Amino acid sequence: MNRRQLFLTAAPALALVLLFAGLGPALAADPPSFAGTWVLNTKKGENLGMMSAVKETTKITQTPQQLKIESAAKFMGTTSERTVTYDLAGETVNNEGPMGSRGDTVAKWDGTKLVVTWTEPSAIPGSKIQKVESRELSADGKTMSVTTTRGTKPPMVMVYERQK
Repeated sequence: MNRRQLFLTAAPALALVLLFAGLGPALAADPPSFAGTWVLNTKKGENLGMMSAVKETTKITQTPQQLKIESAAKFMGTTSERTVTYDLAGETVNNEGPMGSRGDTVAKWDGTKLVVTWTEPSAIPGSKIQKVESRELSADGKTMSVTTTRGTKPPMVMVYERQK
């Protein structure tokens, strides 16, 4: 067998080995767990606007199929509670937003970030608005950042600290 024949015979197998060697760690990595109790630290956030006056505690439970967020927020002497559920397989789930409106949510993993797209009715009849929420953990797992973008507005970053 000459060199060219040897290369043509070995090349596909070598390509597969290299492909799977590169994908192995990515395929084996589990998504991060956001499970736990978290408290909003408004001093670490960005572009919070009125949210800088909110006191919020959030409890998250997570399975491979679902992320459930139970929040209790206190704002101007009033406490409100809400529960949001995301399907981690990417199915659409209708959830209540922070201001009481309802929207469709689709959650997808982007590496170690959980990216959720919210689509809800706008104030203009027949039209919809969309916001994207990206949730990620710090390297030590003690801080969770939630970055929300809507249109061309600067992103709002809410920073939560894990409670023991």
